Amino acid sequence: MKRLLSCTSSEMLKMDGQELKQAILASEGRTVMTETVVAIEPLLGDLTNAELAVSFGSDMVLLNCFDCNHPEIKGLPACDNPVDKLKEIVGRPIGCNLEPVDLDADLMEERRVISTGRQATKETYIKAQELGFNFICLTGNPGVGVSNHSICEAIKEAKKLIIAGKMHAAGIDEPIVDMESIKEFIEAGADVILMPAVNTVPGLSEQEVTEACRYIKAHGALSLSAIGTSQEGADEGTIREIALLNKRCGIDIQHIGDAGFCGIALPENIMALSIAIRGKRHTYHKIASSINR
Repeated sequence: MKRLLSCTSSEMLKMDGQELKQAILASEGRTVMTETVVAIEPLLGDLTNAELAVSFGSDMVLLNCFDCNHPEIKGLPACDNPVDKLKEIVGRPIGCNLEPVDLDADLMEERRVISTGRQATKETYIKAQELGFNFICLTGNPGVGVSNHSICEAIKEAKKLIIAGKMHAAGIDEPIVDMESIKEFIEAGADVILMPAVNTVPGLSEQEVTEACRYIKAHGALSLSAIGTSQEGADEGTIREIALLNKRCGIDIQHIGDAGFCGIALPENIMALSIAIRGKRHTYHKIASSINR
């Protein structure tokens, strides 16, 4: 299997979930995922945030606030299937967040109610499959009320390449990086375990994430560090520090969140992350490679 780092658009989009997983593994910690909000007008108006993310070095794009019941991506013209259209114009694997809401959990804040098309249910999995997503991320936005338990239960229903975990508390006061939950996620069938990047949530140490990465890899899964606490809008030096620290921990995929401006990280921070973990040569190659290859 060719490493994702060196794949053309046509090679990436032909991969099934397990092939994509192996290509990421082969890239040895040099995979960039950018999250973008699709429910608001994009930063550049008539271009999607996904196009902007890819032009600054992203290998994979994760759509936040995508409603599987009412599929729409701001910046795209109206079409029958916006997911297929987006894959066609960016030439990258596309995934979406689905949120396993835990209605029984005690929240630290007022609950934010989301539409059923954004929730992790059997029905939304089927619709996500029909739309052509390459992967699904089971996680929680602030205040939605997503617990480690509800994520574990949701994994069992999903069939795609599954990313599972929390970038932050998501409204519930519980350990975010919890070895027992990680074990349960893997046993339930998760392919990629999501954790907050070190330096993005209070008290999470490099040692904790390093130990988690070793366990995850030993049990056949991949690890993803998420910048999901608005630091995607910080300065480039902060992003470089986070990138190198989490690479040292053993992270396979480095995610950068959507809270810069207009539902995307500051574009220069996407590039700073890419350059920090794989240098200018690979970053420029990824940027320059035509989606028609």
